Amino acid sequence: MERVGFLLKVKEKFINEYKEHHLDVWPKMKSALTKHGWKNYSLFMRSDGLMFGYFESTKSFSASLKGMSNEEINKEWHDLMSPYFEIPDGSAPDKSMIELEEVFHLD
Repeated sequence: MERVGFLLKVKEKFINEYKEHHLDVWPKMKSALTKHGWKNYSLFMRSDGLMFGYFESTKSFSASLKGMSNEEINKEWHDLMSPYFEIPDGSAPDKSMIELEEVFHLD
């Protein structure tokens, strides 16, 4: 198991809309995440849209991302979500995550 932390930035004008979508994440999307090792997944957002994500991967961050890249539901979700993020045009949020190094952990 690998603990993964990452940053993404939601455009300020879309923060409320982004939060609304996450009140009811599609069941197929949640199932795909679980299938590809995303456990204990949380998103935290600052008032300006800077977001910290955390999950525990059953294998690795790269394996979890790779598995999701093969899921059609992931493409559909990212087509919907990409406009909300400050990322390069034509990119997807999962291609723009800034992975953070874990420097301390306390069980």
